[in-house]
Amino acid sequence: MELSAKTKIDDLLEKYPFMMDFFVNRAPQFKLLQSTVMRKTVGKVATLSQVATVGGIELDRLLSEVAGKIMAETGEEVVISTDGSAIPEVSGARQEVLKGIIKDLHKGVDMSLLKKRFHDLIKDIDPTEIAKMEQRLIEEGMPESEIKRLCDVHVEVFKESLEKHDIPAAPPGHPAHTFMKENRAAEEITNTIALILNKIRDSRDVELFKQNQKDLEGLLERLSGINLHYLRKENQLFPVLETHGITGPSEVMWAIHDDIRKMLKNAKRQVAEVKVPEALATIQSLTKAVNDMAYKEEHILFPMTMELLSEPDWIKVRKGEEEIGYAWVRPDEGWMSGSGTVSPKELVTAGGGSLNLETGHLTSEQVNLILKHVPLDLSFVDDNDEVLYYSQIKDRIFPRSPGVIGRKVQNCHPPRSMHMVQRILDEFRAGTKDVADFWIQINGRFIYIKYYAVRDDSGTYKGTLEAVQDVTEIQKLTGEKRLLDWE
Repeated sequence: MELSAKTKIDDLLEKYPFMMDFFVNRAPQFKLLQSTVMRKTVGKVATLSQVATVGGIELDRLLSEVAGKIMAETGEEVVISTDGSAIPEVSGARQEVLKGIIKDLHKGVDMSLLKKRFHDLIKDIDPTEIAKMEQRLIEEGMPESEIKRLCDVHVEVFKESLEKHDIPAAPPGHPAHTFMKENRAAEEITNTIALILNKIRDSRDVELFKQNQKDLEGLLERLSGINLHYLRKENQLFPVLETHGITGPSEVMWAIHDDIRKMLKNAKRQVAEVKVPEALATIQSLTKAVNDMAYKEEHILFPMTMELLSEPDWIKVRKGEEEIGYAWVRPDEGWMSGSGTVSPKELVTAGGGSLNLETGHLTSEQVNLILKHVPLDLSFVDDNDEVLYYSQIKDRIFPRSPGVIGRKVQNCHPPRSMHMVQRILDEFRAGTKDVADFWIQINGRFIYIKYYAVRDDSGTYKGTLEAVQDVTEIQKLTGEKRLLDWE
């Protein structure tokens, strides 16, 4: 089948009657096609170019969607002709087929049927196309949580095709190379855990479990290092992808990271409490999730990013990685060797002269030093919701890296808490609230988090200040202390 701007709508509907439902559901204006009179009059001469204009749709998009629908329903190869040149299986058409397969997966259609449909229609797929497909599905309203729920199934459908593509080769020291080194280290840990689980086998044998309890606790603690791997993705790699308009895969992966973090926490607790069946089930799910994420990174995320990101993009990713840290390994010498650490001078954007403040004057160096020594994690978001600053204190409570500067603050939080962040910003901007505070416990420490609406003298909203403080020791204070007790 060949499609072009000149294809007559009546010819198309006569050959493919199922396209009537497609057009009727695509735009309200197309409901006129259900009229036999309209079909036999206007439809005889109306071209897809004219139909696109009537429906307010870009011609290229309409051609791609029509091609995708025909391919999905019939398995025919569709060729789109533009200015006399035929282009088979254009990206848009392939995207429509992929989206159709995934939508049917979510509806519960048998996977074996969908795999056959995939092989019959496409046979091969580029990792970047899966990322674009997820992006399009989210843009069209499919919740990120729903895509995450069947993410493993998506990969299973496309797995055979993905494995035809080589895992990208990155030079030693390159961020992608370091990420993959960490994946190999994670595999060693999960393989060792699997050996212990094979020894235990019987979930009712408490004594055998206790014999291996210490080893499991140690391995789970080591596996917790994967958090640094995920933090670097979230704070360094994902922000750069966002500048290229890629947010869907990042949102899905971040949500899975949070699932893995939760499983790690539960596994540690269950092992410590000798909850044998629960612990074994959680650990099995955990190790599978960690290994599956490594597969998705190396067969989808990294091939896409190696193709998409420029050298300056990767340099931006590399800078700041040291502040977050690495899981089990260090970057190799080589690519951009020694330039991954951002010096304090690079973080100071003000000039070296004196700053005239309302109650005095300070140099930019003094301002930077003061903010570094205030015992608070401070972050400032401007009135466009962009992160402009965070304080570089010695003992940070939450990780920060230069990758967040200029990033929308909504994208700096996991998807599950994004609605709360947005509400705070909306209320501050509207002037209905000035403060929001929270307190949580992390690793036995009591953390107090407070958000302040920053306004100028006229009351105009200028941004939001976040202050995070470890108040564990403050909570213990009683009575008074009036004397110096230094030795």
